[in-house]
Amino acid sequence: MSETPTSPLTTADGVPLKVSLRRAVRRSKLKAFLLVSPLLLFLIVAFVMPIGEMLWRSVDNPEVSTHLSRTVDALEGWDRQSLPDEPVFAALVEDLREGQEGRNLGLLSSRLNYEKSGMRSAITRTARQLRTVEPPYREALIEINDTWGELDTWKLIQREATPYTLAYYLAAVDRQLTPTGEIVQVPDHLKVHVSLFWRTFWMSAVITGLTLLLGYPIAFLLSSLPLRHSNLLMILVLLPFWTSLLVRTTTWIAILQSQGVLNDLMVAIGVIADEARWQMIHNKTGTIVAMTHILLPFMILPLYSVMKTIPPSYMRAARSLGGRPFLCFRRVYFPLTIPGIAAGGILVFILSIGYYITPALVGGQSGRFITNYIAYHMQTSLNWGLAAAIASILLLVVIVFYMVFNRLIGVDKVKLG
Repeated sequence: MSETPTSPLTTADGVPLKVSLRRAVRRSKLKAFLLVSPLLLFLIVAFVMPIGEMLWRSVDNPEVSTHLSRTVDALEGWDRQSLPDEPVFAALVEDLREGQEGRNLGLLSSRLNYEKSGMRSAITRTARQLRTVEPPYREALIEINDTWGELDTWKLIQREATPYTLAYYLAAVDRQLTPTGEIVQVPDHLKVHVSLFWRTFWMSAVITGLTLLLGYPIAFLLSSLPLRHSNLLMILVLLPFWTSLLVRTTTWIAILQSQGVLNDLMVAIGVIADEARWQMIHNKTGTIVAMTHILLPFMILPLYSVMKTIPPSYMRAARSLGGRPFLCFRRVYFPLTIPGIAAGGILVFILSIGYYITPALVGGQSGRFITNYIAYHMQTSLNWGLAAAIASILLLVVIVFYMVFNRLIGVDKVKLG
C-alpha cells in the first residue's frame, strides 16, 4: 500500500513554516542589533578608536622618512664605516631648506633629540644658516655644528628612517638602541620608568589590601544589621560618590599636612612633640591614605552584595556542630565571600594603577604613579610616542592580570552586585 506524501507545513498566507521562522529570527536579530547599535557605536568611538590610536602612536615613526626623504635615499648603500659622501650632505641641505620653508623641522628635531642629545640644536642652528651655506656642503655643515661630523649621527638618521620603531617601548623600560642597533640600558641618571612601574604596582597592591582589611568588617556589618540600619550605613558608604574627587583629595591635604588637623590633634594630646610633626603628605603615605579612602566603596559594595546572599543559618549550623567562632568563620563563612573579595580586589587594583589626580596632588616625588609621567610626556615633553608606549604597557599588564585572575579564580565567579 503506497504512502501519500505529506505536504510541508505552511503559514496562513501559504509561506512554508521553516521560511517564516527564519524570517522571524532575522527580524528579531535586526531589531536587537538596531537597539544595541548606539551603544556599540559609542564603544567604538570612545574606547576602540582611542586604544587603536594609542597603539599606533607607540610605534609610528614618520618624522625622518618624511622630512629627510632625500637624505634617506642618498644614504642607501652607505658603508657605515666613515662619514657619508658629499651627495648625502647636499641632500640634507635640500631637506632642511624645504623643512625650514614649510616650518616643520620641529617634529624632526624633537624626534631625533629623543634618541641623541643635541640633535635639536644641530638641526635648528643649521637651518638658520642655510642661506650662507655653499658647496662643498660636507665641510660647511660640519663647520656649523660638529654633530654632522659624528658617525653616530648618520647611523641614527639611517636607523630612524623606518616608518615603525620600537624605540618608544625601549625607552618605556629604560632601554635604548646603540648606533649599531644593540639594546642597552640608559644611564643611571635617566632610569625612571621601570621604578615607577614597580612603585605603581606595589602601591596599588597595598591599597587593595588596605581596602580589603577595612572594607570586610564594614560589609559584614552592613549585611548583618536590620535593613533600616544597614540602609543608613549604606548612605554613609556611598556619600563620597556625591563629592568631587578633587575636593576629597584636597581635604586629605588639609588633614595630613604638617600643620594639618591630624598633626595638631597629636600635638594637643601629647602623642608627638610640636617640633616632631609627622610628614604624611607629598609622599607615599599621603598617596596610600588618600587612595584607600577614595577606593574603599569599590571594595565594600562587591563584598556586601555577596555577604547579603549568605544565609545566617550556615554559621548557626556550624556553631551547633561544635565549631568555635573563628573556625566557623574560616571554614564556612570566609570561603563563601571569596567571589566578593575577588571582585573588589580586581576592581580596586585596576582602578589604582590608572589613578592620576590623587597621586599628582598628594604624592609628591616619591608617591607619584606611572600615570603621572604619561601626563608629563603628553603635556610637557610632548613625547606622545613614549606616552603611548607607557600606556600600552600598562594596558598589557591589566590584560595579563585579568587573564591570570580568570585562570586562578574565574571571572564567572565574580559578583559585583
